[in-house]
Amino acid sequence: MPELLASADPNPYLNSRALAVLRIGVGIFFRIFGEYKVFGTQFTLHGGFQFWINRFLEQGGAYPFMAPVLRGFVLPHATPIAFLVAYGEFAIGLALTFGILVRPASAGGLTFMLTMLFSSDYPGASAPVWQYFGASLSHSVFALCFLVFLLGGSAQLWSVPAARAQHRKHQ
Repeated sequence: MPELLASADPNPYLNSRALAVLRIGVGIFFRIFGEYKVFGTQFTLHGGFQFWINRFLEQGGAYPFMAPVLRGFVLPHATPIAFLVAYGEFAIGLALTFGILVRPASAGGLTFMLTMLFSSDYPGASAPVWQYFGASLSHSVFALCFLVFLLGGSAQLWSVPAARAQHRKHQ
């Protein structure tokens, strides 16, 4: 575990708590996003996934380099990819909520958010630079969270591994 730097803050674990709260919050969001997809069939088996991909394509939300990928690969393999999305979101949510395999889950989450950003957040070729950031907020904020979870120690507190380590220490 990295040494904590000396600070005027009387509570050296303030940042660890803040990261844990953020990790658990993002985990709960992803559990909710994945839960209705995993335990229902509309998204995976009854065209929900295809609806969204077609909407991204029809409304011009896909970046130009991503549109052929969506048309040529994603739509022809829609059902298995829908299951991958559903179970992936749910697994990311569980991993973050319980602090288990946070880095691999965050790598998957970051990849997923970048895929979603490039599939649905294109503001248009003539948009000013700031609109690219504005259009991507629903995905870029989560992407930044996943990046922080990859780089930081967000599972040091309030996680199954931390609880197990604490339990072992007191045996």
